[in-house]
Amino acid sequence: MNTQPGLDPSLLFSGPDAPEESDLYKCVHCGFCLQACPTYIQTGLETESPRGRIALMKAVNEGRIGITDTVIRHWDLCIQCRACEVACPSGVPYGNLIEATMAQVAEHRKQGFLRKNAEDMSLKHIVPHQGRLQALMSLTKLYQKSGLQSLVQKSGVLGAIAPSIADIESSMPQVSDTYFQANGQTIPAAGERRARVAILSGCVMPLVNGPEMEAAVRVLARNGCEVVVPKGQACCGAINSHVGDLDTARKLARRNIDVFTEAGVEYVIVASAGCGSRMKEYGHLLARDRAYSEKAERFSATVKDINEFLVELPFDPPKVSLDYRVTYQDSCHLGNAQRITAAPRQILRAIPGVEFVELPNAGQCCGAGGTYTITERDFSLRVLNSKMDAFETTDADVFATANPGCLMQLQYGVQERGLDTQVKYVTDLLDEAYQLEE
Repeated sequence: MNTQPGLDPSLLFSGPDAPEESDLYKCVHCGFCLQACPTYIQTGLETESPRGRIALMKAVNEGRIGITDTVIRHWDLCIQCRACEVACPSGVPYGNLIEATMAQVAEHRKQGFLRKNAEDMSLKHIVPHQGRLQALMSLTKLYQKSGLQSLVQKSGVLGAIAPSIADIESSMPQVSDTYFQANGQTIPAAGERRARVAILSGCVMPLVNGPEMEAAVRVLARNGCEVVVPKGQACCGAINSHVGDLDTARKLARRNIDVFTEAGVEYVIVASAGCGSRMKEYGHLLARDRAYSEKAERFSATVKDINEFLVELPFDPPKVSLDYRVTYQDSCHLGNAQRITAAPRQILRAIPGVEFVELPNAGQCCGAGGTYTITERDFSLRVLNSKMDAFETTDADVFATANPGCLMQLQYGVQERGLDTQVKYVTDLLDEAYQLEE
């Protein structure tokens, strides 16, 4: 490596989690990724494209530049939607590259004491621990249900003191009245058993979307699945991976592999696209772990997105009609990372009475991106605005999707535009039709 004279070697990629050179140099800078990238579409800047970000990775790898605040800024603006992987003719594994790069960034990021400790507390000591996260969510629910939230918003005090925090507070999802608990319960199949499966509870989804998780379980049971909800399962690790905390992500992956393997099921079903993507890639995450690398590969082969699984089963089409005009947003980690686009549409079209209409930019990110909607609020809302413009051309009264982050982001978009629109998971609609049969 011919390092630039005067460049501090500590500012270069290093260690086992550095981006793989074999992945970096697959990029031939053809530019097919540009129009697939939401941040490039918004800015028109090369540095905010996958090609540009890979060029910066190569420059650091070759010792021409260091991991400085300026360089980090361009990587931070990546939503990690992975649409570039679908567009790339060279098969560049951009998801692996940006994940490894963010692990390097985590070692060099300059943060104030309060922000650093707040992030460490939330991502390492709250999100991975369901009991602690539930306690925090219970406080949030009290804040919402007591009328305090309404009082704070009407007073305008928060907006005057901290406008950015007030904006995030206004988009806070409503915490579910009932939580979905992973207590080791088993839900029997309705009728003849066709499969024995486990379902991932996850971290945020069972607390924010408890009824929706129950609906997913009912749909599986209705289609002949005995559903196990293993006790002791953990967050999938996706949020930690996105911000470069791979050590915590690996700890969570090992725990889930152990817990779900012990459950003795044929498949592990995931109702969250982001979680499914992470769990299907545990093999890559734990590739250098001698004790878990093979276990991880075997485990990931059993992971199925719920929409994917239902179509493969196959599911029983409902016999009762729903009077809805529905459009569908491809969650990035379902469409781009898992390459599952047909299954959700097949389910929606199989529901009698549903008029399905394609969303013009269905495959483009909605701007949620895990923590992106908090850390990069301006860009997140710019991307969401494009999505909502497209939605309003469909005249749909239901906006369907397959990921909790997308659901919350789209709900905020609907709220901001004052639309009389329901935002639902695909499985919510299937469950609704099944419920009407009874």
